[in-house]
Amino acid sequence: MILNKAQLIENSSDYQGRRARRLLIETLEFALASVDPRKLVPRHVKKHGDNLLVNGEITRLAKYESIYVAGAGKASGAMAEALEEILGNQLDGGLVVVPTSQRLPRLRQVKSVLASHPTPDENSVSAARELANLVENLTSRDLLICIVSGGGSALLSLPVEPLTIKDKGRVAGLLMNAGATIVELNTVRKHLSAIKGGWLAKRSAAGKILGLAISDVVGDRPDSIASGPISPDRTTFSDAIAVLKKYNLWESIPKVVVGILRDGADGRISETPKVNDPCFRRVRYHIVGSNRDACTSAQEHLRSRRIKAKVLSSSVTGEARHLGSFIGSLARHLATSNQPFRKPCALLLGGETTVTVTGSGLGGRNQECAMGCAREIQGLRGAAMASIGTDGIDGPTDAAGAVVDGMTVSRSEKLNLRFDELLNQNDSYRFFLPLKDLVMTGRTNTNVNDIAIAVVL
Repeated sequence: MILNKAQLIENSSDYQGRRARRLLIETLEFALASVDPRKLVPRHVKKHGDNLLVNGEITRLAKYESIYVAGAGKASGAMAEALEEILGNQLDGGLVVVPTSQRLPRLRQVKSVLASHPTPDENSVSAARELANLVENLTSRDLLICIVSGGGSALLSLPVEPLTIKDKGRVAGLLMNAGATIVELNTVRKHLSAIKGGWLAKRSAAGKILGLAISDVVGDRPDSIASGPISPDRTTFSDAIAVLKKYNLWESIPKVVVGILRDGADGRISETPKVNDPCFRRVRYHIVGSNRDACTSAQEHLRSRRIKAKVLSSSVTGEARHLGSFIGSLARHLATSNQPFRKPCALLLGGETTVTVTGSGLGGRNQECAMGCAREIQGLRGAAMASIGTDGIDGPTDAAGAVVDGMTVSRSEKLNLRFDELLNQNDSYRFFLPLKDLVMTGRTNTNVNDIAIAVVL
C-alpha cells in the first residue's frame, strides 16, 4: 500500500497528468501485492498428504523425524508465516532473522529475532551464532528448510576471526558508496564470513536442506542471494581482492581485512565450499519469487486497463541517473512518434542500479533514477514515471522512491530548487521532499529489487 497515494496523484496540475499518476500508483500497488511472500510461497510450495511439493519436486516428510526452518532477510518473516500455514504442527521449530525496522512476524513454532540492516551490528552476530548452532545440532533424520531473501547478508553476520563486525561493516559501506554491484559486494562479504558462501550448508548435518529464496539479485544467482549461505560459491579470495582494487579501496580497508584476504588467496585459509563439495548433495534450491514476478504482474494490471505495456527487462543494472535518462528518452520518443507502439502505452523495467556517491546529499538509486527521467520528459503532457524499491527502502531514506512527470522540473524551478546542483550532490531526497513526490510505502516485508514504470497517455 502506498501511504501518500492521494497526494502523489493530486500533485499534477492537469487531468492527463493526474490520470497518468493514478495509473502508475495503482500499478505499483498491484506489483507490490503480487510479491508478498505470503502469496509467493504458497504458489510454489504445496503439501499433499505426507508429501511437500516445491515447484513439483517431492520431499517425503515421513522420512524425517523433525522439520526446522532457518533463514534471514527482509522477506524471511513473511516466508516463515506462510510455511507455518502450510506445514502446521509438522513444523518443529526454527529461527528467522528480520530487520529491526520491520515488525516481528506472527509465528508460533519458529522463533524470530531482530538485527540491523544495512549495517550489521552485534545482534547480527548473535543471531548468526544462534542460527549456526541450530543447524549444527541437526542430524540426518532432520529436514532443514532454509529461507533467504535480500538483506540476509547483513542480518546474518558471523565474521571470521579475528575480524570484528565493525571492520566488516566498514568494508561493506565503502563498497556501497563506491557503486559496487550486489554481486561484487557479496563476493567480498562471503570471504569474510563463517556462515555465508556455502558455509551454512557445510556446518549442517541435516538429511536434506530445502532452500527457498526470494531473489533481490539480478540474474537470480543463488550464490549471491543473501550471500549464498547454502549454495556453492563460484567466487574466490582473489576475486574479492580484485573487487576492492577495482574500486580503489584496497588501501582504505582495515588491515585485518587485507590480511585475511591475502591469506585466503595464498591458500593459508580454506576457500568457501565449491560445487564439488559433498555437502551440496543434500541441498535442493528453489527460487520462489523474483523481480520478474513484479514486472509481469504490473504488465498484466496495465493491460487489464487497456494500456499497451512492455517489460523491457527485469535485469537492468548500471548508474541510476543514466537509466532514468534512458527511460525518459524512450517515453519522449513514444509521445512524439507513436512508435514502436501507439499511445496509451507503458514501459516497465526491473533490476538494481547503483549510485556512485560523489556528493554529500541524501537520496537513493530510485530517486536518482526518477530525477534522470524528469529532465528528459520535461514539458510532456500525460507522461509520468515512477521508480521504487520493492522493499520500501531507497538508500538511507524513509522513501521507497519517487514519481515524476512532464511538469516536475518546472514545479521545482518555482520552488527555487537547483536541479543540477542537487543531482550532482546525490541529494535527490531533498529535491523530491518539497515537491511532495516521494513514494512512501513503509517496510513491505519483501524484496525483489526495484521496478520502474513510465506511462505515456
